[in-house]
Amino acid sequence: MKTFKLIAPCHFGMEAVLKREIYDLGYEILSVEDGRVSFAGDPEAVVRANIFLRTAERVLIQLGSFPAKTYDELFEGVKALPLEEFFPKEAEFPVVKASSVKSALYSPSDIQSIVKKAAVERLKSTYHLTWFPENGARYPIRVFLHKDMAEISLDTTGESLHKRGYRKLTAPAPISENLAAAILMLTPWKKDRVLVDPFCGSGTFLIEAALMAAGIAPGKTRSFLSESHKNLIPEKLWEEIREEAAENEDLTVHTELQGYDIDGSALEMARKNAALAGVSQLIHFQKRDVKELSHAGKYGFLVTNPPYGERLADDHLYELYHTLGERYQALDSWSMYLITAYEQAEKALGLTASKNRKLYNGMIKTYLYQFAGPKPPKRREH
Repeated sequence: MKTFKLIAPCHFGMEAVLKREIYDLGYEILSVEDGRVSFAGDPEAVVRANIFLRTAERVLIQLGSFPAKTYDELFEGVKALPLEEFFPKEAEFPVVKASSVKSALYSPSDIQSIVKKAAVERLKSTYHLTWFPENGARYPIRVFLHKDMAEISLDTTGESLHKRGYRKLTAPAPISENLAAAILMLTPWKKDRVLVDPFCGSGTFLIEAALMAAGIAPGKTRSFLSESHKNLIPEKLWEEIREEAAENEDLTVHTELQGYDIDGSALEMARKNAALAGVSQLIHFQKRDVKELSHAGKYGFLVTNPPYGERLADDHLYELYHTLGERYQALDSWSMYLITAYEQAEKALGLTASKNRKLYNGMIKTYLYQFAGPKPPKRREH
């Protein structure tokens, strides 16, 4: 099978988590840059990455990379690429996105227009056509310019990978599914440890944790754009790897995943989303105020996306976070991972984070505060 250079974009700050995921799938890492991990893989890798990666945004096949300081260089660079190896003559090949960082070319619409014209010229000469009907499968092109280097890629995913298909209903300011999964994978939480979200909203953290605990592939039930790219990926690969994913599932796993919220309608959403994900039996949702947060277990985890300015007036935020800090300190030996845009979070909690990293939840700049509790004693082997 042909080997591609594959690119998986991700949330800034989560590159190491995605790198580990790709490595665990068995693929060679080529490079790690801000917000993206590149790796080598064949058509099977495209299928596996789309179905199994929890923290990526999408999977791209690099069509080529070259310097482009001018539109002429961009045009000629694209025209020189072997696009016919990827696009059949009936393909629809829109240039769906262009982005530019620290480059002389910066207008997305102009970049898209030039790349499209160059692609048409290349394929006209190859297929000996003067006009393309573009009535076949869709092959979206993405362009990324960084420091005057142009990278042209083919999107194999379609709708972003964070759209697992289970979240039909959302509470205000929800956390994306792939960011929730990445945060969980940053923690030492394992499926045999208690996990509580005291502001669970539509249930994303807990549903992602349940999917991980049960070994359910995040892309199991959704479709992907490259399923129609039959010239690149044999149709049987999708069927075989989905069957393999189903064989790896274990819904009998014991978990202690608990979600609390004061909003009954949010809890109803969470329960419906968990049912759509097929993990409702693994999660307990309950209407409970953060003032009532308690748990008899030890070495558990609070992982949460509490309200911040977009959802609650500032004069209530301090009190809310202060209460959370008090309840957390009453939990014996627990750890807490909290993502928020509230700048006064540590002061209000009355705690100093052991680690703090900047992340973007959509377009909102947030901080992930990590309060690490003690490690549980090692179990004796009999």
